[in-house]
Amino acid sequence: MPHPEHRRYDALKRAIDVVASAAGLIVTAPLQLGTAAVVRATMGGPVFFRQDRPGRDGEIFELVKFRTMRHPDATHVTDADRLTTVGQVLRATSLDELPTLWNVLRGEMSLVGPRPLLVQYLPLYTPAQARRHEVRPGVTGLAQVSGRNAIGWEEKFALDVEYVDNRSLALDARIVWRTIATVFRRHGISAEGEATMGPFTGSRAAAGPAGEELASAVADPGEAAGA
Repeated sequence: MPHPEHRRYDALKRAIDVVASAAGLIVTAPLQLGTAAVVRATMGGPVFFRQDRPGRDGEIFELVKFRTMRHPDATHVTDADRLTTVGQVLRATSLDELPTLWNVLRGEMSLVGPRPLLVQYLPLYTPAQARRHEVRPGVTGLAQVSGRNAIGWEEKFALDVEYVDNRSLALDARIVWRTIATVFRRHGISAEGEATMGPFTGSRAAAGPAGEELASAVADPGEAAGA
């Protein structure tokens, strides 16, 4: 059961999320329209990337972002091959994330929290790692300002759980401030040799046979799955 202080914080944070996401959608509307036009002109349709992701308590929702990859074909198979020049700019500046403000407004996400990853990863988490789903996933989070995709999965999940245990408005404010700095520095956009980072394959000891079978089947981490 959440600590009383966390319950009060969660209620206040939700109010802040609603106000901030609504304001953000209004302020960035011209920028989003321009971005949509560029994506359409350079990559065709659809403009948005949509994918099911697990939210709080593992509840599935549809994540919405601007598309950064061309459709796969015979010459563009891997994520690195499919990532376009425009897509690289959108990711480096985090402009691809602007549509996720709708997810925040609808209550599926928060401005700050562990990043929503792939549904396929759910059976691969250890019980400790699965605690990242005790809160709403975030547009940005502690892991994103501590190395983004340049750090490994284990460190990412440890930071996610650290956030769950120590979440507060003060911590959120620090993360937002550091996010702005991270975007300007364009640090940790991708792991070495990856468009974002390689797929999470879990711990064999923790995942068990079912998890091992699923891990071996996770060949495509999806567009910006690790971002």
